[in-house]
Amino acid sequence: MRDKTVVLQAFRAAFPVTVPILAGFMFLGIAYGVFMNVSGFGTGWAFLMSLLIFAGSMEFVAVGLLLGPFNPLGALLLTLMVNARHLFYGISMLEKYKGTGWKKPYLIFGMCDESFSINYSARIPSHIDRGWYQFFVTLLNHSYWVAGAMIGSVLGSFVAFDLQGLEFVMTALFVVIFVEQWMKEKVHDSALLGIGISVLSLIVFGADKFIVPAMIAILAVLTLTRKALERKTAEAEGGGRV
Repeated sequence: MRDKTVVLQAFRAAFPVTVPILAGFMFLGIAYGVFMNVSGFGTGWAFLMSLLIFAGSMEFVAVGLLLGPFNPLGALLLTLMVNARHLFYGISMLEKYKGTGWKKPYLIFGMCDESFSINYSARIPSHIDRGWYQFFVTLLNHSYWVAGAMIGSVLGSFVAFDLQGLEFVMTALFVVIFVEQWMKEKVHDSALLGIGISVLSLIVFGADKFIVPAMIAILAVLTLTRKALERKTAEAEGGGRV
């Protein structure tokens, strides 16, 4: 009975924070399902790819790879380029995922951008089991994406859609997540560093190549300034200063 209570408490705590992801994933997942259908892939393919790949933009790219000439090396390199940011996500979550037991492999597999954002910055109440909370955040987001893809695949078989501009849904979602985190924090140094480094990388490397250099630079700067940032945050929270 106690174990069931712990699991239920974690689910109830995790679900509300994933609701904004539900909206974004449903829209984009439906677009992906429709795209799969019009590209000649049935509902089974949409289900399996959304369930087993679960890599957002890479799933759209994968459709072209499957329809194009067989080139496994090119597919590998393209996948690494598109999803290289997850290397840095993984490094950041090493400490967060300690002690999660059998849940850890799934937490690693299901760590999309949105789940990373929530689980990394979450202030989990002391009475909520951390591992179960992180598990449900990941599972719920994964489920939203799969459900959206399935709905889109079915609808795409008999309804015509204009998908132009729909990809902006995820950009808007990240803006919402960023604003919510900004409002929660009293010290904004890390956010400002991230913005500044990203803008500088965009100027230097261009829109197509700035993500990986920006992530490397952000990781390096935050690692070097970690103690100072933690001390400043502790002082602000302790003294009640904004």
